[in-house]
Amino acid sequence: MSSILQLSEARRAPATADFAGYCQDLFVALTRSDQRRWGEVYLRGLLDVPGRKTPTRISEHVLGHRAVQQLQQFVHQSPWDSGPVRRRIAERTGAVFRTEAWAVDEVVFAKNGDRSVGVARQYAPSQQRTVNCQLAYATSLVGSGGGLPVNWRLLLPQRWDQDERLRGQAHLPDEEHCRPRWSYVLEALDEMTEEWFLEPQPVLADWRSESDVEPLLRGLEARGHGYLIEVSPSTGVTLPRPHAASPSTRGTVTELAEHVARRDERTPIAWHDRTTERMRRSQFLSAPALLCSDGPQHAVHRQRPRHLVTDWPYGRPAPRSYWLTNLPARRLAEAIPLAQLRSLSADGLRRLQEDFGLGDFEGRSFRGWHHHVTLASAALAFDALSRHTEEEWLSGQGA
Repeated sequence: MSSILQLSEARRAPATADFAGYCQDLFVALTRSDQRRWGEVYLRGLLDVPGRKTPTRISEHVLGHRAVQQLQQFVHQSPWDSGPVRRRIAERTGAVFRTEAWAVDEVVFAKNGDRSVGVARQYAPSQQRTVNCQLAYATSLVGSGGGLPVNWRLLLPQRWDQDERLRGQAHLPDEEHCRPRWSYVLEALDEMTEEWFLEPQPVLADWRSESDVEPLLRGLEARGHGYLIEVSPSTGVTLPRPHAASPSTRGTVTELAEHVARRDERTPIAWHDRTTERMRRSQFLSAPALLCSDGPQHAVHRQRPRHLVTDWPYGRPAPRSYWLTNLPARRLAEAIPLAQLRSLSADGLRRLQEDFGLGDFEGRSFRGWHHHVTLASAALAFDALSRHTEEEWLSGQGA
């Protein structure tokens, strides 16, 4: 097997020559040598096989013969833990690329059947429609390396709580059940800080489809995370009182922005749009924000106050986007450029789908799904590291 992989290595550019070393480092926590070998084969297939990345096509392309059963066993059933592999992806990429934020994105895995773990006909906010699919959250490191998804959570619909037959077929762990979306986000962040020991970065997320952002913000604040969370124009807040003796009134972030705009000037800012690679000018408005919530209220000590930040383009009657943030006041003017980093995580996820087989997993098991998305992330990370190495090599050649 190693000789075949070495032949494949020889045909690649100098920048990608250390594939074997990358795999050795990535799979060091896998206890069995056969697991490490099949991990290397599967990862090479995700990188090199054109079109769909199935076990048949991967084994034929990488090994020259079919080894479907062995690859399926490694991905679907082999009891290796995805966590240490994800941690090494984060550490390897974080050591090379500057990370500016952690972005949380919904990922939709469209499915035809109803047996794959977590599948249901459910509303996908990112697509604004109901789809027969699996829904997941990917947490990406975003910065100079683009968007690199390093942590994953599969969201479970309620139908998977009661159907023991489905749970058994998917080998779903007993502790996995349907729960609020914010809890998946906080769980992933806890793993990255408490188990991987990564340096926390501002958390970016789109929460426009959620009726209540309070549980997410409260959880982030309790953990000391900075955040910039996009919210719906109808998100409820407490409006400023016209007089000290006036009672508090409830309103929306749209109404709060309009109220502040009548009293304070909007600040023009120029910023680099990473999507179009152009400089853009917009107006920046910030206001202290106290959320309204129909749920139980909790007194939480917040070290940093919350602010509403808006992107209010010239000539528009209302803001284009609204974010809630606890970033220090001196950084509020950086909020709009920071928010644009989410386009990098979206681009990384698009590349995972188009180039590295993210949506090609055909298994049904919970463990298998996590194995596959982890290895897809590893493929994208290796590609990013290779491109960086090649750029350095070319720079050295030019010098």
